[in-house]
Amino acid sequence: MEDRMGRLHLPAVDELTPDQRKVYDEVVSGPRGRLVGPLRAVIHSPELATRWSRLGEFLRYSTLLPPKLNELAIIVAGRHWNSQLEFYIHAEAAKVAGLDAASIEAIRLGQAPIFVADEEREVYEYARLLVQTGTVPDDVHAAIVARWGARGAVELTGVIGYYTMVSMTLNAHGIPLPDGAAPPLPKLQDGPTRLPASLRVAEDISRD
Repeated sequence: MEDRMGRLHLPAVDELTPDQRKVYDEVVSGPRGRLVGPLRAVIHSPELATRWSRLGEFLRYSTLLPPKLNELAIIVAGRHWNSQLEFYIHAEAAKVAGLDAASIEAIRLGQAPIFVADEEREVYEYARLLVQTGTVPDDVHAAIVARWGARGAVELTGVIGYYTMVSMTLNAHGIPLPDGAAPPLPKLQDGPTRLPASLRVAEDISRD
């Protein structure tokens, strides 16, 4: 951890208080392996950081949804809130998890992604509509429940809500990108980015 640009001092390891060091040690010994992103700011409140870290670990690594779909929901939230660091980290994670690079790029550019798999389209629409409107239509909700059950719907909603909080924390405190990294998200409009509805492959072909 090192303090670079940003609105808060991001303490180095040797600057941590005993309570902050407990949080740091727990995070780096867990699946993240390092203290990154919003936790660099939230560590100023060790109790909040402890609870935040445990919730975040579950929602990123242990939900019912496959990693590819989890990461899809996360990058939709990051793109909507124009969170450069969130998108930077999770676009790569989505690619590693198997999400099509063209879909990731379409989301980055605010364009309609084209999904072959219905499960991807369903998660995209659920996440897109939830961050843009604060709710989802009955049919969009029902599609998630039909495929993943009540648990899946609850956990997906938790992922989207949690990564909205992450985006706002990163944006509010100006948590920087890694050295040498270019901001991935172009500004498309004032305020949050409203993503368009997705397309199926057949719909895209019919437009040619």
